[in-house]
Amino acid sequence: ETELADANNDGRVSVADMTQIGLIILGKESELTLVDSADRIVTVKMPVERVVPLHMRHSGTVCVLGAEDRVVGVDKTVIARERLFPELSKLPCVGTVREPDIEQIVMLDPDLILTFTNFPSPELLEEKLPETIAVIRYDLSRVDFIKQEMKTLGYLVGMEEVEDYLEWYDEYVGTVKERVSGIPEEDKVRVFMEREKKGGSEAFRWAYVSDTGYTDLCDVAGGINIAKGYIEYHGDVAVEWVLGENPEVITGLSYSGGYEVDDTTNFERYYEEIRNLPGFDDVSAVKNNRVHIISGDFSIGPQLPIGVVTVAKWLYPEKFSDLNTQEIHHEFLTRFMRTDYDLDEWGVFVYP
Repeated sequence: ETELADANNDGRVSVADMTQIGLIILGKESELTLVDSADRIVTVKMPVERVVPLHMRHSGTVCVLGAEDRVVGVDKTVIARERLFPELSKLPCVGTVREPDIEQIVMLDPDLILTFTNFPSPELLEEKLPETIAVIRYDLSRVDFIKQEMKTLGYLVGMEEVEDYLEWYDEYVGTVKERVSGIPEEDKVRVFMEREKKGGSEAFRWAYVSDTGYTDLCDVAGGINIAKGYIEYHGDVAVEWVLGENPEVITGLSYSGGYEVDDTTNFERYYEEIRNLPGFDDVSAVKNNRVHIISGDFSIGPQLPIGVVTVAKWLYPEKFSDLNTQEIHHEFLTRFMRTDYDLDEWGVFVYP
């Protein structure tokens, strides 16, 4: 008797579970009960034919799975990225992931909605929807969870493309993990990970520490996130504290670039802002030109392997000189997104 033996999740193992397991094996189940990444029990009516992803990360995942023809509505992050989503961006808009348009969603009558573990709140989504619409909460950004999340979604939409993606994922993430595995703790590069923010006191920086796809990039690439143990999750840290820690590399996460932006001005401004902080001319990362800006558009979500390789090359350039992030990015776009996006002409993803 195992957790999965209770196939319909009614709290007991019975003949009904034997029937359900048999139907799953045959691929003829009329519904599927699962536990999502928010640790919620969700029952989805099968087959899934109408999907509403509430963020570009979820929309990109559906495209990777080859199920974009199941999407009936998208959020504003997809509408705003016509180059990446030439077809999906023409679909009806369902608001934003923080403020979903419930009336529009109900009109579209989806079988499944995909969103994040933490937002929108159930009060803004599940509690306003009819019970016929299932909501699965997956972040699709964490190294420890994304493979299982992709597998489950691939099964739900009946697409075998997921295995092709997982092989690609393992090829690059596995390579990075293997090459940094032997680095002694005392030799690992010390990294300060921050995110661009508008306004607030100039005496503080917004630091990321743990439990995000962004911080996973540093962890997998063999870096030491210097704010771990100083604060939890993310939040403000004093510029003076960063000075005292003297990081060897600084990475800044920005959403002012990405797939729809061709001008590097915003990234340049953010880069110079970091370098010109009071006293930072004495910080190792600044002195050695190891300040890097990375776009959240292409480094988190199903594109996570691209972000992992990018950061790994910044931390240990001698170990990853043979990996070309532009080629890996192009492979992702053509092989999994099935788009002719021109990386030579479009987009701002890293700076310098």
